[in-house]
Amino acid sequence: MEQQLDLLAEKVERVSALVAALRAEKSALAERLLAAEAGQAALQRSMEAARERVEALIRRLPEGKA
Repeated sequence: MEQQLDLLAEKVERVSALVAALRAEKSALAERLLAAEAGQAALQRSMEAARERVEALIRRLPEGKA
């Protein structure tokens, strides 16, 4: 009986360690996701600004003679 309890205690410890590792991994992934989302938003702003500059340049081009 004592051997079974020791085995059970060992399994509980392993599960507890696994849960802790998974929580840490989840936290790290959440941080990476936030950073990726922030990076994506910055790239979208840069692309929008570049598009606006290109459109402004196009408007300044002389009209072609038809």
